[in-house]
Amino acid sequence: MKAVLLALLVGVLSGVIAALCGVGGGIIMVPFFHGLLGLSHKQAVATSLAVIIPTAIVATARNATASPPLVVWSVVLAASAGAVLTAWLATGWMQSMSNDSLKRIFAILLILVGTKMLFFDLQQR
Repeated sequence: MKAVLLALLVGVLSGVIAALCGVGGGIIMVPFFHGLLGLSHKQAVATSLAVIIPTAIVATARNATASPPLVVWSVVLAASAGAVLTAWLATGWMQSMSNDSLKRIFAILLILVGTKMLFFDLQQR
């Protein structure tokens, strides 16, 4: 029961972050699923990807019906084509890697993206 409540709390936090920033699964769920629920890094990644499906559907529906609509469908189609193919291939790669290697890659990615956003994306469009 405790794990279910913790997962619910992580989902709430992730939903807020996803709605405000467009991220949540990787940045919020993976560390919490691993640290709080004791999932391996691979399980945390796979579980967060599964949670993203209903989250993305709900958020996309709300953003697509905003006034003006916020979803750029031509970009969705092009990016989805590349993402679906590489996600299929990369899941096999992820499954063959060690949890420690995946954690290091994840941490480096967060540091690099965070640093870029903090220091180089300060100007508004």
